[in-house]
Amino acid sequence: MQRRLIALALAGCAWVAMPAALHAAGAPALEYTAEMRGPAPIPPAEQGLQTITATPWFKVSDDGLQLEGPVFDRAGNLIFTEVFGGKVFRLTPDKRLETILGENALAPAGLAIHRDGRIFIAGLGDFKDAGSVVAMAPDGTGLTAIVPDTAGFLPDDLVFDDKGGFYFTDFKGTSTDPTGGVYYVGPEGGEKGGEPVAVLPNLSVANGVGLSPDGKTLWVTEFSKGLLHRVSLSDATTIAPFGTTVPYHFTGPAPDSLRTDADGNVYVAMYGQGRVLVFNPNGMPIAQILLPGRETGHNLRSTSMVIRPGTNDMYILTNDWKAGEGSTIFHCKALAAAPVDFSHR
Repeated sequence: MQRRLIALALAGCAWVAMPAALHAAGAPALEYTAEMRGPAPIPPAEQGLQTITATPWFKVSDDGLQLEGPVFDRAGNLIFTEVFGGKVFRLTPDKRLETILGENALAPAGLAIHRDGRIFIAGLGDFKDAGSVVAMAPDGTGLTAIVPDTAGFLPDDLVFDDKGGFYFTDFKGTSTDPTGGVYYVGPEGGEKGGEPVAVLPNLSVANGVGLSPDGKTLWVTEFSKGLLHRVSLSDATTIAPFGTTVPYHFTGPAPDSLRTDADGNVYVAMYGQGRVLVFNPNGMPIAQILLPGRETGHNLRSTSMVIRPGTNDMYILTNDWKAGEGSTIFHCKALAAAPVDFSHR
């Protein structure tokens, strides 16, 4: 036994005495590849998707404005918001940028247009518990509270169904504190609508919301947990038996707003990644749209998109925050045309 201990001690001394170079000889080494570089590398499982790159279409500002909520009205104007300044813009078909609503405390994020022409705004308010949904005339006058800022919600996005009610997301919670959700406000009750009814509660910062063309499937993104929810509806506020699934878990930051097309495909803006992921009606990933400059850290704050009614022209909103390239709208072609929204029925 003593001889064995002496032998082991001598072997240990010999190992310590070996040159450092000998320790490293033949060691496996990690190396950067082109696919790994940049602040938002595309996950391996998504690298094989059909991929296109959108082209610049309109420069909104040289500043990094948090653009959101794009919708088209019946006249072909593109309406969208700037969250932190509170503004609502109108971009005319000949690309004249106008301000409909000046700076305010609404923190507007999502927009939807009623069939009567009113613009509904989902506003994050104080980003704590005093957000609201308001409606205004197309010229920005007549602001009316639909969901008041005393109701305790943080409305982030909204979509009308074919009856004139709407779903909105409640942008509350954290990844470990799911206090947000999706609510429905019915068309009853005249101008102000009905009381919000919980449809999909207990979400961690509910963000994007959309409906399938037939109105029977509700799509929702959960920002803080990186999830895509597919919800089959029996009626406006009732989930069908076994009707909820999570068909996709996103990698990295973070699913933002979403839109659907006439074929039922779903487009999800990836905030912090400068791209849009595309899913089929079952929630399977089928394609992606990249924004120029993303590989070097530009245009990563892709927030939302919209398809021009009657076409498959898609317009994607993003901003470069403090990286120097301002706020831009990009253009590409979607897989299918826009669905017929309530505003155009």
